[in-house]
Amino acid sequence: MANTINIPTPLRPFTDKKESVEVSGATVGELLSDLTTKYDGLRKHLYTDEGKLRNFVNVYLNDEDIRYLQKEQTPVKTGDTLSIVPSVAGGAGLGRPSADLRPGAPERIVGGRSAR
Repeated sequence: MANTINIPTPLRPFTDKKESVEVSGATVGELLSDLTTKYDGLRKHLYTDEGKLRNFVNVYLNDEDIRYLQKEQTPVKTGDTLSIVPSVAGGAGLGRPSADLRPGAPERIVGGRSAR
């Protein structure tokens, strides 16, 4: 069975910079196993030492989150596509804060409400 796994940019250094990789298998787990067999450097980024898929790694089968299917036991068909999507963490640290909360800072009114 030929299938494709889309590789996110942060993991491409471990797949020789490939955006996608052809893999084979009958389940999501088998596809991921084929991927990590071909590119062993990916294993530590996708799996814990206990062999479980890391919490921050989201896997989608044709745009469906496998957590809501049968997880790694989800069956696949020829031509199905997996996408690995690492979770993104962080906050509003980019640019200016929405309100200046420093003591003595002028109060801004936005839409009739205080922005503080």
